Amino acid sequence: MSEQKVLVAGSGKSGIAAAKLLLKIGGEVVLYDGNEKLEAEKLKAQFDEGAKVTVVLGELSRTDLLGVELSIISPGIPLDAPFVAVLDEAKIPIWSEIQLAYHVAKGKLIAITGTNGKTTTTALTGEIMKSYFEEVFVVGNIGIPYTETALDTTEQSVTVAEVSSFQLETIMDFHPNVSAILNITPDHLNRHGTMENYIEIKERVTINQTAEDCVVLNYDDPVLKEFGEQETLKPEVLFFSSTQVLKEGLYLEGTMIVYAHGGKKEDIVDVRELQLLGKHNHENVMAAVAMSIRMGVPMDSIRRTVKEFKAVEHRIEFVLERCGVKYYNDSKGTNPDAAIQAIRAMPGPTVLIAGGYDKYSEYDEWIESFGDKVKYMVLIGQTRDKIAECARQHGFTEIMYAEDMAEAVRVCAAYANTGDNVLLSPACASWGMFDNYEQRGEIFKECVRNL
Repeated sequence: MSEQKVLVAGSGKSGIAAAKLLLKIGGEVVLYDGNEKLEAEKLKAQFDEGAKVTVVLGELSRTDLLGVELSIISPGIPLDAPFVAVLDEAKIPIWSEIQLAYHVAKGKLIAITGTNGKTTTTALTGEIMKSYFEEVFVVGNIGIPYTETALDTTEQSVTVAEVSSFQLETIMDFHPNVSAILNITPDHLNRHGTMENYIEIKERVTINQTAEDCVVLNYDDPVLKEFGEQETLKPEVLFFSSTQVLKEGLYLEGTMIVYAHGGKKEDIVDVRELQLLGKHNHENVMAAVAMSIRMGVPMDSIRRTVKEFKAVEHRIEFVLERCGVKYYNDSKGTNPDAAIQAIRAMPGPTVLIAGGYDKYSEYDEWIESFGDKVKYMVLIGQTRDKIAECARQHGFTEIMYAEDMAEAVRVCAAYANTGDNVLLSPACASWGMFDNYEQRGEIFKECVRNL
């Protein structure tokens, strides 16, 4: 790939990281972004002076592709974007940035995907790896692009990557030693079209794995149970379950996480010793433990790390307690299923902030999960009317609107009593009002601290 001319589509964090990697290995970059309002000079300023980078903004033409042999597409760009047709017509291969990173990286690779729980599981798995291995990189959607660290890896490295369906769409020989699919529920159907297509893309994480590799799957997810039982699946399957006793795999027995293997049962950890709230987090722990066992980490290291591990930022993150009311930031709850888990994890009556960008999700099951726990719901963003209508259809009428996060937090503080919880768990993406879910969570926390 050195000395090749490569088009990098997308000028966000992952696009810039991919471009820098290509330049480091001697390539030439055409940095393309469909947003013609961006400033080419500002984009070029992110690279060293004299770097072989050409910036193209707005519409992409065939002449922009002269000499281009490969294209790297950032995960936020859909494959039906108009410029992709220009690439296809020119017969230029399209790779995801994780494919590019894998192509130049060394060492062992763990890849974690699923609709919900990826970030927590990736962070925990990374911490377990760091307790035993000297060189560990934790990358992907969790914040550091894989392309940013790929050239720093060695044969002794372990890379733990959180990978999304967007990234798995355009992999070629991407080959994790251990993979995990945590769960599959409807999400990003505005991008992937059908549930069947979304499932097929998630399952692609195993496509290049061999019999020497392992995939960790959720036995309680009907789609993944069926997938794991297919005779054509090449890697070894290690199941985990929070509802069933397994002959082989990890499962929850009362409050104890148990590992069944070779006819023996081994107690791993009592969930009451964990610092993570909710059954979904117990599943995340089981998945992380399963991957760590497969990577050869001693059980003492695994136990110690899972007991010490705290919730990641923006995922049912405790912010503070004020006037007897506890505030929780679950800005990463960007779809209804993730938001259901957050509500279940709340220790008592809850005032909920929800709403945001419309990903064509259905909200019925989420509203039904409120039960007696959610007292009031404060809605913000593009989806607020759609959510309010759905809530009323299910008999939930304690609904208020807010124009921004500051107003939403003030309303919650006014309506919450001592012993209640205030939860930001939007069930929607952040776009429109915020740049990303991290910014949404930070603004929520700032508003809470300013009460």
